[in-house]
Amino acid sequence: MAGSSPQSESSLPPERADLLQALRQQRFFLRNTARELTDEQAATCSTVSELCIGGLIKHVADVERGWADFIVDGPASAPDHNDPAVHERHAQSFRLLPGETLAGVLAAYDEVAARTDGLVRSLPDLDVSQPLPAAPWFEPGARWTARRVLLHVIAETSQHAGHADIIREAIDGAKSMG
Repeated sequence: MAGSSPQSESSLPPERADLLQALRQQRFFLRNTARELTDEQAATCSTVSELCIGGLIKHVADVERGWADFIVDGPASAPDHNDPAVHERHAQSFRLLPGETLAGVLAAYDEVAARTDGLVRSLPDLDVSQPLPAAPWFEPGARWTARRVLLHVIAETSQHAGHADIIREAIDGAKSMG
């Protein structure tokens, strides 16, 4: 399974094992929406939104990568939200671009998941916090612990897994979660 490690989760403190299980479950729900899809289907915007399954997986991988960087490097790893190129890259993260494939997006997601899972296993303390970067959607001066960041990644993955499930149902009637 993506993100698994030879280290048994039963040897981890319960909180870390729970975080890994929650991450694994939400990743499964998201990945499962892509089962047996072609690249064309994975790039299809089948609802009134501009979202597609391949783009959602790509976006979630990008978000998870960014938050893992934040856990390690703090706000220095955050993009400059005043830069128009950052906004364009964010918009493109929701789409499969020419030359991108579902297999490539899934492989990249597996790499991101493995890194995050490694952090969950190896961080000395989940209570270590970093100041959030300056952005209009963050309270000035707020800090997040590694735990809070991981909970945010789980919530983000869950939310987008639901989006992907609706998109998949509109493509071919297949359901992943209900």
